[in-house]
Amino acid sequence: MPPGPGFDVAGVALTRFLELHVKIGQSDTSTVTPSCVITCEGEGSQNIDRAPDRNLLTRVALYVLRCHDQHGFPSQTSIHIKNDIPLGRGLGSSGACVVAGLMLANEVGGLELSKDRMLDYCLMIERHPDNVAAALYGGFVGTYLSDLDAEDMVRKEIPLSEVLPAPAGGVDTGLKPPIPPFGIGNHMKFPWSPSIKAIVIIPDFGRLRLMLALESTECFQRSAQQKHEKFCPQSTLGPMRSVTTNNRKMAYAYPLKVFNMQRIAILTHALGQSPPNPELIYSGMQDAIHQPYRKELIPGLSEILQSVKPKTHPGLLGICLSGAGPTILALATDNFEPIAEEIINKFSGANVQCKWSLLEPANEGATVSR
Repeated sequence: MPPGPGFDVAGVALTRFLELHVKIGQSDTSTVTPSCVITCEGEGSQNIDRAPDRNLLTRVALYVLRCHDQHGFPSQTSIHIKNDIPLGRGLGSSGACVVAGLMLANEVGGLELSKDRMLDYCLMIERHPDNVAAALYGGFVGTYLSDLDAEDMVRKEIPLSEVLPAPAGGVDTGLKPPIPPFGIGNHMKFPWSPSIKAIVIIPDFGRLRLMLALESTECFQRSAQQKHEKFCPQSTLGPMRSVTTNNRKMAYAYPLKVFNMQRIAILTHALGQSPPNPELIYSGMQDAIHQPYRKELIPGLSEILQSVKPKTHPGLLGICLSGAGPTILALATDNFEPIAEEIINKFSGANVQCKWSLLEPANEGATVSR
């Protein structure tokens, strides 16, 4: 999840996991098939598609396998998904799913891809590096997209529908899908003070409220696409990332950009200090670009951001939306339950029910156990 001004720039992996338990039949491992058996449990399991040609995780795996001239999973492959990450709550569930698909393909295909190369494949699908890099490498991670040459830029901008063909990656055309260029994105891990924990407040509604303004941004999306094509005429632009406000029809004002850059520059160092400095972290987690336009779409958020502060809540360091929301991320060193209860009470006053978790950074990232 990206904190505050780190939206699309930095992310931290926390201790809620997406696990895959994979079994491969022993009868004929040389036979491959686009099909496999998928079972699920945990968060959102009732909404996870069990069809491998429609499930994002297995479509990602099939894309990577076909890039390496393997046209499916080994015979009798079964995949049990155990998910602890709420879906559509700003906690990086889609990024974790993409990384899991990469790890699945790497294992069943014996591809021996490095994590840096896996990041290239992730960015052909997810297109913004903060969540996938955190899930892949673990810990607190800063990211950026590389300035590619013209030929590689064309490949990176191939529409997602051509990377993961619709209706599904299970349809084998016999053609090799687009292989990602090398070095699409880069990352760096930042230190994180061991005394800092994450209070995660999850409201009981998905991102439906945040999507209500999408229709009004349609003109902005078209004009931005036309501008991109003017400067990159040979590229084919995939769908722009969803935005949630009329205000983004206009370019962000220069002072707002500077505001966010100043704070992320401080925050990446302040979170590694021991003992942590509440004043630096609280200020460093403020966001002038993304968060203000979501306040009106999340009941109770404005009051929470205005009233829950380190001076009034000892132990609190900072508070922000997690990713695109609606989850709230509060960093603290103490008094975790009272801080969580205060935020939940604010939401309750706006008729929004919540649940909460106390999490820590997951420093190892994506791992495999055999």
